[in-house]
Amino acid sequence: MIKKICCIGLFAVFISCLLPLAGEKEASADNSTGGSIRCTSSVEADFPLKLLFNISVDSSSQINDIRLHYSTNIESIAPVTSEAFIKFTPGTSINAQWSWDMRKTGGLPPGAIVKYWWTVKDAGGNKFETAPASIKFDDDRYKWQSLAEGNLKLYWYYGTQSFAAELMSAAQQALIYLKQNTGVTLKKSTEIYVYANTRDLQGAMVFPQEWTGGVAFAPHNIIAIGIEPYNIDWGKSAMAHELTHLVIHQMVYNPYTGLPTWLDEGLAMYTEGPLDYNFTSHLANAVNEDRLISVRSLSSPFSTDTGAAYLSYAQSYSLVEFMVAVYGQDYMLELLTIFSRGCAYDEALRSVYGFDIEGLNALWRDYARKQYGVKEIKITASLPILTGISGYN
Repeated sequence: MIKKICCIGLFAVFISCLLPLAGEKEASADNSTGGSIRCTSSVEADFPLKLLFNISVDSSSQINDIRLHYSTNIESIAPVTSEAFIKFTPGTSINAQWSWDMRKTGGLPPGAIVKYWWTVKDAGGNKFETAPASIKFDDDRYKWQSLAEGNLKLYWYYGTQSFAAELMSAAQQALIYLKQNTGVTLKKSTEIYVYANTRDLQGAMVFPQEWTGGVAFAPHNIIAIGIEPYNIDWGKSAMAHELTHLVIHQMVYNPYTGLPTWLDEGLAMYTEGPLDYNFTSHLANAVNEDRLISVRSLSSPFSTDTGAAYLSYAQSYSLVEFMVAVYGQDYMLELLTIFSRGCAYDEALRSVYGFDIEGLNALWRDYARKQYGVKEIKITASLPILTGISGYN
């Protein structure tokens, strides 16, 4: 489905008149030479593949330069604005466009806000700038309903009102559980898009992995997840997982470093509740066969191999379980606070717990052997893996 937002304005040489955010209003001004520029712009959204920006310019003097400036509502340390140079033949009447191809940049989540404006220059070197306008990159393939509570707003299009209410309740409970175990709270407004299934979810992504069941677009404070009404119990756990990614990101985001992957994913897994049988089976077998992955290796992005990924997530859960059970909530909150200052992994651990990653690895392995060192457990069918896109390295 195509969404179109139009803006129109009248500009005079040496004077910049602002375009409204939407509608058909005009503004005009004149200078001593009587020169003027009339500019009409629009943007069309074809979710999730592209945004098409259009501009029409009529001028009393030749137009030589047109540029599009745009930015998103992504969280960043410093504002970032991109600039597109528009190709056109100079003249006094111009129709031009520029396409933002999401397949080249990785795409945007549903609900992302894009802010944009244009600058136009004529042969005399005079510059005209439109007022900033914005478009919400909505997934208009579905008719969304919404439910809001506190800092959370949930969107869904398939299922009853009670289905949505149950998911919202689960999200609120997850926030309470996370605060009890880490002391961290949700600070910013967050949107959750609930798709009817993983197929619909993956259709909303430009390059989805076949196993993706949910994604936290943390820099945008947006979650997208596929939940079938008959599988709502899994949906509640998935909601807790993705919400944790956002809450933790809001607390620790800094320009220097992020969390080790095992801590980011481990906290998300821990907030879900008890570890699922599929994960415990991978962990127990790895303990019995002495093939646990080192904590230092788990600090980097996890393997895309399904078996290795399951073990990585299971170990991450167990690491957080160990740290919360043995040292408590206050230590975990202090650790996250130190990470928010950009501390390195070993430095942060030593300052709070008195040991580095190697020390954590040794202590945790003893804990894992006692907790999961049992007879071999049969591994059953795989479940969708949940993903956090945190926006930092």
